Amino acid sequence: MSHRTNELEKLIGIRSTIREWRYHEFSRQSIGIILISVFGLIAQPLYANFAIGCSIVLLGLIVRLYASGFVLKNKELSTTGPYAFVRHPLYTGNILVLMGVSFATSLPWTIVCSILFFWFYYPPAIEYEDRKLKLLFPDTWNSWANQTPPLLPKLKTHDFNLSGWSWKKSLVNNYEPIIVFYVVIWLIVLANRL
Repeated sequence: MSHRTNELEKLIGIRSTIREWRYHEFSRQSIGIILISVFGLIAQPLYANFAIGCSIVLLGLIVRLYASGFVLKNKELSTTGPYAFVRHPLYTGNILVLMGVSFATSLPWTIVCSILFFWFYYPPAIEYEDRKLKLLFPDTWNSWANQTPPLLPKLKTHDFNLSGWSWKKSLVNNYEPIIVFYVVIWLIVLANRL
């Protein structure tokens, strides 16, 4: 059993197995990376879809880079920068990246596949992260979470603060440039198939 489900109601049989898969972080991350590769390999990109998809991917990468420079996982509660907009900006970036790649392939079933992937893995990931952060930061989590949505920002004015952004956090602690490099390589592969 995953440590992520220890505090949840005990399940048995297939329900328990499915829940364990949904909460398994390595599966979520690995499958997301594999989907980008598979989509890149089977893509049949058209110029318009590729251009729109690339724009969505680049927005997702920017969101991820922005978020990765603010977060120090499990050591501090990040509430500034992108964390003033949403509680899980790295997940928001992931969704944008995979949806952008899906759109760039010009294959509708890749979009459906991505939506199913998000539906299966992201609600449990969000639930676990929120539960963990609430335990780690009980004094500040509730007030921040009550005014900050999980994935989609509210339409309100925020300062795109870059003063707290750290290259060290992004590169050393979160390995974000590696992810950016990986995604950009697949965009290049897609571009060469136009």
